Amino acid sequence: MIVVRDGTEILLGRRSTKHVFMPDWYVFPGGAVDRGDARVPSLLDLHPAVRAKLERACSPARARALAMAAIRETFEETGLIIGKRVDHPLTTRSEHWREFYAAGYVPALDELDFSARAITPIGPPRRFDARFFTVDACHAHGALGGNGELEDLRWIPIDEVFEMPLASVTRLVLMLLRERLAASDGPPVDHPVPVFREIGRRHVVEHR
Repeated sequence: MIVVRDGTEILLGRRSTKHVFMPDWYVFPGGAVDRGDARVPSLLDLHPAVRAKLERACSPARARALAMAAIRETFEETGLIIGKRVDHPLTTRSEHWREFYAAGYVPALDELDFSARAITPIGPPRRFDARFFTVDACHAHGALGGNGELEDLRWIPIDEVFEMPLASVTRLVLMLLRERLAASDGPPVDHPVPVFREIGRRHVVEHR
């Protein structure tokens, strides 16, 4: 999840030195889809344009689960609730969502933009097929904290982000985001989605 504050700052955290994968790199909050992400209730739906772009490569249920996972992982790793308040909190048997809903919010799926996708090459033992979502920080509630998985969690001016230790894909996604923020005042939900693939030592970009 790429959380943007005032159109000028990005929320990043540093992965612990103890991590086997990408230690000490600065990353966006995020992680794998949990089984409960496809099952827990939500009163809001993805923006139609965002949903359509996600569903070009997956089922409607999977598209929703990807977005829900991004919101849940952001809450777990940063303490921020990307949601909208409701009068009557929803209930769930999912232990991963219980605290989120108990706070009186529902996931703000309708405020997410699907910004990019990255697929790692065949071969390395750790692979991923990641979707990058973007959301304005005005939809994030609470104080920065989280479960400790990300250290040095803070807002960084986008022009200074590139001085941080970043994975090549993170750098590419941020470069694209900076261009979009400079060209638009609103959520760019109608843009084509770049798909980054690493072939050899270079990145190939497709737009879908």
